[in-house]
Amino acid sequence: MYRKVVLDNGVRLVTERMPSLKSVTIGIWVNVGSRDEEQGEEGFSHFIEHMFFKGTTTRSAVQISREIDALGGEMNAFTTRETTTFYIKVLDEQLKPGLALLADLFHHSRFPSQEIEKEKQVVLEEMRMVQDDPEEFVQDLHTQQMFGAHPLGRPILGTVATVKNLGRRDILGYIQRYYHPHETVVAVAGNFDQKQLTALLDTHFGRFERPAATKRNRWPAEIHGGLRVHEKKLEQAHLCLGLKGISVEHKDRYVAALLNAVLGGNVSSRLFQEIREKRGLAYSIYSCLSAYSDGGMWSVYAGTRPAEAPKVVELVSREIKRLCAKGVSRDELARAKNQMKGSVMLGLESTSSRMGKLAKDELHHGRRVSLDELMAGIDRVNEAQLIGLSRELFDKRRLSVAALGPVSRRSLASVLN
Repeated sequence: MYRKVVLDNGVRLVTERMPSLKSVTIGIWVNVGSRDEEQGEEGFSHFIEHMFFKGTTTRSAVQISREIDALGGEMNAFTTRETTTFYIKVLDEQLKPGLALLADLFHHSRFPSQEIEKEKQVVLEEMRMVQDDPEEFVQDLHTQQMFGAHPLGRPILGTVATVKNLGRRDILGYIQRYYHPHETVVAVAGNFDQKQLTALLDTHFGRFERPAATKRNRWPAEIHGGLRVHEKKLEQAHLCLGLKGISVEHKDRYVAALLNAVLGGNVSSRLFQEIREKRGLAYSIYSCLSAYSDGGMWSVYAGTRPAEAPKVVELVSREIKRLCAKGVSRDELARAKNQMKGSVMLGLESTSSRMGKLAKDELHHGRRVSLDELMAGIDRVNEAQLIGLSRELFDKRRLSVAALGPVSRRSLASVLN
């Protein structure tokens, strides 16, 4: 059901047919994100993603909105630190017009100056919305704390100054530099006729040409430890603790994923059970991995009463130390494996998630990673690998803590020393 085609211009087409479903999702993935922005360009990737929906040579912004509603589908986009994605999900019978609409936005957007000025206000409101969402805001603060001046530490939305100063020439220049056929993957998952789809994709993307793309200036980030406190009048203290992670292609990526599951990746994890269930100190507490092409970070989030913030930091640190010192039991590992395999399988039951996996596999590995390979990679992990990787990554000297809310810096510093 999987197929990969590379067009003459370098665009990679990856498709997976799912004949039992009645929908199809098409995604255009460009290998550029916020980490590729030069100084003074912070937020360009995200802003440009917004602007693709503001009118083409044949459709106004209103017509685009009405057309997607008339198709009964969903169209959107998102920006990460390494990629920019545009996608549409429609019923299988609407594949042809849905693909035509998405391709029109990608190839023929006009970026009118008046729309740019309006969208600046929209993005500035988005920034304000993040600052009003403590969980998201503290994670932005924590990422900046961990990566410092490295481009990975920048907010994806950019800064108020760079957004306000952005102009149409900047947008066109950025697209010319980075939106290149060789940096583009088109991923399709769902119910479709393979021959018809291949012909349609060739029609819409086979003539996509640009001069050679600018080489992206990417280099590995150094992880910074330390404490950052941002005082704000809130009901809770919002905490993030972080350590070094691994890259998305690292040989131990399955080991890291299982370590994360054991530590704080599910409801039976150590942090959830110790801090929420046993002590009632948090409603939300979890750990997660952020993996990039050349490195990553491992972080824990918790929201708690301000007076309990030092205790929560102390307990998280204690669980990390215990994991390094004693490892995990056979039963605990087996439970984490079953939970992870179930999560992977359930998460891939929609055409949207399958489309995303197809594109990420191609961008990260240059090939499809089958579900059998995924399951086998999880099954191969043993207790010795878990304790070995935990001791490599969990270095207290690189522990980074960010706190948002009415919390004392001195009280947090005392439990970190």
